[in-house]
Amino acid sequence: MERNMLERVKEIIEEQLNIEGVEITEETRFKEDLDADSLDLFEMVDAFQEEYGVEIPPEDLEQITTVGSIIKYLQDKGVEA
Repeated sequence: MERNMLERVKEIIEEQLNIEGVEITEETRFKEDLDADSLDLFEMVDAFQEEYGVEIPPEDLEQITTVGSIIKYLQDKGVEA
């Protein structure tokens, strides 16, 4: 089940960053590996909030640095895969 969530999260990241063909794993870091800047991250978080109906306050953004961390964050907020 978690696999489906990873796939959807990857789709959102690819869409928001306008990238394709890049390997994205749970260890992938947004800034270092995907060259996402602050605006990219903001738009990505916006897309995650819309997709999963979860509010992600700005103070929580510091802990969301990898693909795995956004999945864990969403799961901790009660989102199911």
